[in-house]
Amino acid sequence: MTAEHYFSTDPDAPMRRSEIEFSVAGRDYRLAVASGVFSAGRLDPGTAVLLRKGGLPGPDTEGTLLDLGCGYGPITCVLATEAPRATVHAIDVNSRARDLTSENAAKLGLAARVRVAAPDDVPGDVRFTEIWSNPPTHVGKAELHALMDRWLPRLAPDGVAWLVINRNLGGDSLHTWLTERGWQVERIASQKGFRVLRVTGKPAVA
Repeated sequence: MTAEHYFSTDPDAPMRRSEIEFSVAGRDYRLAVASGVFSAGRLDPGTAVLLRKGGLPGPDTEGTLLDLGCGYGPITCVLATEAPRATVHAIDVNSRARDLTSENAAKLGLAARVRVAAPDDVPGDVRFTEIWSNPPTHVGKAELHALMDRWLPRLAPDGVAWLVINRNLGGDSLHTWLTERGWQVERIASQKGFRVLRVTGKPAVA
């Protein structure tokens, strides 16, 4: 499976389904996965680091959260479970990924608070209290920067973004680039070759 398939709108790989199990914050998850979706064989190591080291929302968290590049929905399902008063938007260009996220959220009883959509289908007036992402670094630096430029400005004024980036695939250069764009960026953790970045301080519009 080449990386390009993961970022295709409609993967042409045969649909081979399975399940994976993982634990976050003392809770066990069992999610459906399938070929043609990012990290279908296991919880991606970067995602695992993000969920372990990022500041997960809690029972008092309200507002709207975003899982940017949701895949089959591990981040979405954790966010919606940990923050029962919040709504989670889960977006991905991959239609198979979106279907799996919807299925997994429904199995966990989270469907009423999870909005799964293609990126272009998110209403333009929605602002996010938190953005969580293990972004697709393999699409290239220009595309990654375009992704950040599109979605980070949709943070609420006091919002926060949690990003995980492979150090060898541009983690430090993304930190520098975001700072140059006017964001306040703090490296929260560095583990197993991944950087966890906390991004705040929405820049003023020129």
